[in-house]
Amino acid sequence: MPKSAVSFRRRAEQLVAPLPPLLVEAERVAAIVAQGVHGRRRVGPGESFWQYRRYERGDAATMIDWRASAKSTRLYVRENEWEAAESVWLWADGSPSMAFSSRLAGVSKRDRARLLLMGLAVLLVRGDENIALLGRDRRPSTGSAALTRFATGLLREDGEARSLPRHDLLPRYAQLVLIGDFLEPVEALEAMVRHFAGLGVTGHLVQVLDPAEESLPYAGRVLFDGLEAEGTMLASRAEALREAYVTRLAAHRETLTALCRHARWTFTVHHTDRPPQAALLPLYVALAGQVV
Repeated sequence: MPKSAVSFRRRAEQLVAPLPPLLVEAERVAAIVAQGVHGRRRVGPGESFWQYRRYERGDAATMIDWRASAKSTRLYVRENEWEAAESVWLWADGSPSMAFSSRLAGVSKRDRARLLLMGLAVLLVRGDENIALLGRDRRPSTGSAALTRFATGLLREDGEARSLPRHDLLPRYAQLVLIGDFLEPVEALEAMVRHFAGLGVTGHLVQVLDPAEESLPYAGRVLFDGLEAEGTMLASRAEALREAYVTRLAAHRETLTALCRHARWTFTVHHTDRPPQAALLPLYVALAGQVV
């Protein structure tokens, strides 16, 4: 066998090696979350009856249920349950900073972001939703084959090694889930939110941080080494930096929260020392348009 073919096979084997464990873990987390969700019932085009409501000005006459209205002095409209599949685009930060993990958590931000995204994909496909990996897939799809393809794309070493996604064009009314640490400059974050919100896309941001990044629990002489070519910084008393650091992180998060609120997006924070389902349940419920 030619050396090029052998090399390609080895790369392929290395690529799919993490696939079964990720799928198994994602299925486990999804099963836990599914126990806390009571359906995804919504108004929309479909054949399954959901409820009657009173006729309102602007409703089409064809929506009136004359049999139900005949039993009352008021007109009633028949509403069916939404059955159309949605377009949900998913993305995880693959930049070098996501490789960070401290002794407080034991899992990297990258691994947790991938697990959250994969678990969400499992839940969405179970609900017959169409999913796509932003930056890689051209169009959304559903089913077991879509899950395998999604996981493969998520684990590819040549995948999206970016701190923020590219400003791709997405269908209007699509939903977008972005998972990362979002510690980039405010200007870049604002440009990203404005772009996708301007397309009519509903966004859901999950900020994943290691607990050490939240509290800076270091003391004494510490050498800080930037993971994205920021350089190094030697602190003689690391504890002296804590107050200013925590204040600056809080201000950054408040700005990001305000950006999402203005765009009518959701924003949540997840720490890697917490169970993954703690972040996945409210995220899935938000996608379903429910209230926790």
